[in-house]
Amino acid sequence: MIKMVVTDIDGTIYTPETGIKQNTKDCLKELCNKGIIVAIATGRTYGSAKSVADKIGIKCPLICYQGGLVNSYEGEILNAKYLNPVIAREIIEDFRKRKIHLNVYVEDKLYVEEDDDYIKDYIGDKGIDYFKVNSFNELDFRKLNKLLAIKYDTQFIDNLIKELREKYPSIYSVKSYKYFCEIANKEATKGNAIKFLGEKYGIKTEEIMAIGDQNNDIEMIETAGIGVAMGNGTEEIKKNADFITDTVENDGFIKAVNKFVWEKTCTE
Repeated sequence: MIKMVVTDIDGTIYTPETGIKQNTKDCLKELCNKGIIVAIATGRTYGSAKSVADKIGIKCPLICYQGGLVNSYEGEILNAKYLNPVIAREIIEDFRKRKIHLNVYVEDKLYVEEDDDYIKDYIGDKGIDYFKVNSFNELDFRKLNKLLAIKYDTQFIDNLIKELREKYPSIYSVKSYKYFCEIANKEATKGNAIKFLGEKYGIKTEEIMAIGDQNNDIEMIETAGIGVAMGNGTEEIKKNADFITDTVENDGFIKAVNKFVWEKTCTE
């Protein structure tokens, strides 16, 4: 019996073209109404994740920064895993020399050194505020949530992740989108976050269904009792999934809920 449903946002229940469709919102609200815990798991900030929950109309736990920060809906920090400041500054200096765009997240705020097209494209309609600084060296890194490198070159990102994993085995580096390289604490994964929430609510991992579409969702779907990959997901996540549902455009989330949580309670 599924007692918790954990969902990614982008590419799973949301697209820039359609937003979150009304039938998906209704499905998520119905889960909550029936006493099933819903958790949102994303690489986004707490503020951005909360705005998604608000648009859906639910109050639920929010897994942010790939699992680096777990918040209650109201904003209480339930669990936090911060990136090592020494390693972060070394990476920043290296990326600065190589002219790789970086987003830096400290205490749930987004900072950039360059107010360029990368950050404007990234923000899009996410409703995230960001702050430009002359240098990241100005920032206090004691509560550093993550670094996000952006480069419009998929092969470059793949190579960068491989390079980081070899050079810094003590950090977590993963592709969250074809142009995004996420860098965080080794324990800052969606998989570890849903383990934490399961323990908090007394729910066994086999009673959790998790669904996502990108490589940063792999740990989550491997941890959950039922791990679902979206039809529009990467080949890597599909290989690690228990089940591959339909695409986000074709209500893949709803179809997975109907299959594993109940039969035809949510309208497709």
